[in-house]
Amino acid sequence: MIAADLPAVMAAAAAVHPAYPEDQAVFAERLRLAPSGCHVLAGERGLLCGYLISHPWPAGAVPALNSLLGVPPEGETNWYLHDLALLPAARGTGAASAIVSKLVEQVARTGYRSVALVAVNGSAGFWRRHGFAEVAEAALAEKLATYDAAACYMRRERM
Repeated sequence: MIAADLPAVMAAAAAVHPAYPEDQAVFAERLRLAPSGCHVLAGERGLLCGYLISHPWPAGAVPALNSLLGVPPEGETNWYLHDLALLPAARGTGAASAIVSKLVEQVARTGYRSVALVAVNGSAGFWRRHGFAEVAEAALAEKLATYDAAACYMRRERM
């Protein structure tokens, strides 16, 4: 992903996650802080049909929706998958599984020991198939409630 992709990323985010709106500044900051964790999927005619945004963040913590991070704490061993979104044309192609596998391999090579995320929209089954497990973090209950009733914090420890 590069900065020029952000308008298309924002359009995809609005289409895929209308219940979780975030400002372009949030996506731009994630890209600036962790460019290696931000990817786009190009479809027909080179048009964006999906994206993944991720960055270092402490295990057991979740950044608030639509909030800037500032500077992630130094020395973290956990990588946070902020958002994965595919437009309908890209679903069922294996693209989501491929980028998740690529991300896990990438962060493991750079010394991270876990990847965490918040599963929304009934996606926990997808994440379980990729080695993620639900982690009960009482301190996250209030923040998870800002997503949806079924939102759950998940982490993959074995890389």
